[in-house]
Amino acid sequence: CVQVYHKKQWYQRRVRGRILDRYGAYKDLHTGVGDGPNDKTLEDRFFEEEVKILSLAFMDSFHLGVFFAFVKLKEQENRNIVWIAECIAQKNKSKVENYIPIF
Repeated sequence: CVQVYHKKQWYQRRVRGRILDRYGAYKDLHTGVGDGPNDKTLEDRFFEEEVKILSLAFMDSFHLGVFFAFVKLKEQENRNIVWIAECIAQKNKSKVENYIPIF
């Protein structure tokens, strides 16, 4: 059973390495991802990248992308509020700081 687990883990690392070598833009997102209690998940890294890209929409003017970015950033703000509320409800205040900062 342990040998099968290690074989599966080795295979996942190998496939992940090949994919990340081919798509370099996602390689940076995958660094720093861990399974520890205070580590960022891959989903968190994607949300952080999305916030960074959406906040760049406000640097230019006279285009409709600003409205889309505003709505998407509001959705992220709602996710942050739900995250904080869930942490408080579950009495897990140590993870309250793991929200995705918007600006």
